[in-house]
Formats: sequence, structure tokens, C-alpha cells
Amino acid sequence: MEYTRVCNAILNGTAGTLLLHEGLVQEFIPGGIPVESTPGRDLEFDARNCHLLPSLIDIHVHLRDPGQEYKEDIASGLAAAASGGFGRVLAMANTDPVNDNAGITGYMLQKGREHHPHGPFLHPVGALTRGLKGKDLAPLAELAQAGCRAFSNDGLPVQDNELFRRAVEYASDLDLKVIDHCEDSFLSVGGVMNEGRMSDYLGLKGIPDVAESLQVSRDILLAAYLNIPIHLAHISCASSVELIYQAKQKSIPISAETCPHYLHWSEELVGGYNTLARVNPPLRTRDDVLALRQAVREKVIDAVASDHAPHADFEKEVPFAGAPNGISGLDTCLSLVLDLVRENVLTLQDVIRLMATSPGELFRLPVCSFAPGDPADFTLVDLEKKWVPSPETMLSKGTNTPCLGQTLQGRVMVHFIGGVPVINRLLSQP
Repeated sequence: MEYTRVCNAILNGTAGTLLLHEGLVQEFIPGGIPVESTPGRDLEFDARNCHLLPSLIDIHVHLRDPGQEYKEDIASGLAAAASGGFGRVLAMANTDPVNDNAGITGYMLQKGREHHPHGPFLHPVGALTRGLKGKDLAPLAELAQAGCRAFSNDGLPVQDNELFRRAVEYASDLDLKVIDHCEDSFLSVGGVMNEGRMSDYLGLKGIPDVAESLQVSRDILLAAYLNIPIHLAHISCASSVELIYQAKQKSIPISAETCPHYLHWSEELVGGYNTLARVNPPLRTRDDVLALRQAVREKVIDAVASDHAPHADFEKEVPFAGAPNGISGLDTCLSLVLDLVRENVLTLQDVIRLMATSPGELFRLPVCSFAPGDPADFTLVDLEKKWVPSPETMLSKGTNTPCLGQTLQGRVMVHFIGGVPVINRLLSQP
């Protein structure tokens, strides 16, 4: 009978040994465990004072497969997820063809199982409307039965309020959530960055923050009227945060996520026409960054997601207005959030809440709490480990991130899913 022992690990500030058996957590023993007390042959990992974190859940990724595998495919995207500490990801529907039928959903699930049988696990998000065109509802029941975990029209938000209402009601009947990209496409048409002083200086068409907050208001009003939860994707500005705060004070069933780039970088990063900083919603002002930091700390924002959007290098090596939106984030997301711990914006427990516990609760996905019998889905994270994102150190095909070539701190050293080490940057000894 084989056991796995993870020695010298830190759980909630206490050093000890985590004992695993048959893919489950058996016990955490403060201070360690004598070798002779464990029967059978063991597999031992010296955690070297790494911190134990549950496997993270990324509720917003773009895996580009099927249709744009030159940017990313399911194999490389899930490898990047494993490397970044994510055991489960929600994959958006803007594939080619769009994930608006059971055949595409089944293809995505099968490819995930083939390339990563032990995980990470892919949970498809079905299209809300056929072809993401915002005209007719997709076959939501068919998509749910095929394995979709939620529905979204992603970067092409539904402007027809009556259609969106019907979609929310139908999804609720299926016991699934709608994830909404909040953007008034009439206000944002032609925009490539935040509207303001910086866009004027660069001579670029801007997207005002009210394009987001106006749609946030619509979703809040609908959630209140219908008493049905709606999840708001990648919130980027202070005006949206204020609306979400007011909604939660009234117990309106709304939830929201933001992303590391909105917690770190402002529109100033676009200076010099830096296409790696082009993303939608756009990077906003420094005041918006500060508001979002407060929102994740005070639980106004429920989750942090990567909004992983990989692109090929040549696609970003064009004039700013012609570059695609998106930042590759699965490899770097955790490191960027851990920066906020070092800056005393968040605690390590906040990170677990924002990137594991809350996403799991929102989308009914399991999260390891390290209690006996829990699935052994967890990471060993070295908070001091420094690394540099590059084509050699990132497992995603997309290296389109503003932190490319910069030194980050905090690294997943081992990632266990079901007790199997799917990423191992430490030596193990039988």
C-alpha cells in the first residue's frame, strides 16, 4: 500500500507533513511524521517550506481550440494552467466554430481528457446565442447536457435586453449561471484603449468607463427584478465597483470577477503604443486600479480570473490600433496576485478565497480544504521563488504579456491533482 508524504510544508502558518493515500488527503500532521509510522512504500516530497494552497480555479480563459490552435490549443492551455496552479478552468465559447452545440463541447472535453487525464480539468462555457451573434438563443439545454458549466456571449455582449433576460431565465431553469462581458458596444465602437488624457495624448480612439458600468447597471437591475444570479466578467473600473457594492448591500444576487492586469497596470502602460497592454476592457486609470484593489480586499469583487487570451507574436507586432485585444495570463496570474500579498493589499487567505474557494462556490466546483477525505488537489508554492516569464519558462503558446522578461516572485513548485504530481519542479524520492 503506497502513501505519499509531503514534508516540511506550511499550511495556514503551521509547518508539517501532509499524508495522501489513493488520491485523497489523509491527514496533516504538524511537525512531521516518523518514517516508520507509515506502512508500505512511500513517495516523499520535501516541500522545503513551501506553502500549501488548494488547486486554483480560473473561471475565465480562452483556449482557442478548435480553430485557432496556432495561438493555443487545449493541450498547451491546460499545461499552462497546471504550471500556474490551476486545477480547473472555464473555457470561453469564442472558438472557431463557436461552442454553440454539443459536438464542439464534446470535442473540447475529449481533447482535455486525452492530453491531461489526471487534470487540469476543462469546463466548457457554452455560447449564449448562436454563433455569438446576439440574435437567437443557442440550444442551452443541449449544451448543459453535453457538459457546459455556464453560458456567456463573451466579448460580444448581448445588447438586446429582452433576449438577454430570456437567456438568464433559461439558464437559471438549467441551474447554470450567465457570465456577462459588460460593455455597451455603441459607446465603445472603434475604441482601442481607455478614453481619457492618455488616449488624447496618443491620438487613439478611447473606450469610456461608462460603456462598462452602464451594462453593469443593466445586469444588476435584471438580477434584482428576476431574483436570478448573474456573474459579471473582468470588471475594470471604479464606477462598476461602486454599483456592485450598492447591489450587494441590497442582497441582489450579483457576483463579479476582475483580473491581475486591472489590479496592477494602468493606461500609462499603453504609452509608446505597447500592444502587449491592449486588452478589453482596457487598462484604466491609477484610481481605478486602487478601487479594484480595495474591492478584492473587501469582498465586493468575488474572484480573480486570468482572462487568459493568448495570441501569436506576429499578431501583436503591428500598429496599436490593429493589434488584437488580450493578455496571456495562465502562467503568470498567481505570481501577480502574490505581489499584492507582499504589498499588504491582500493576505494569503484572500488569495485562496479569490482564486479557489469563491470560484468553486460560484460554479459548484470542488476545492481542497486539506480535511481528511478531500481530493488531493493542491499546490506547493514557494513565495520567495523568482522567475522570468519567457518562451522558455511559459507553457502557453502565447507569451503576449506586459511582464514578459520581467522578474516575478512566487512560483508553483509542485501541483498535485488527485494525488498525482502533474507539475513537479522539486525532486521526489521513492
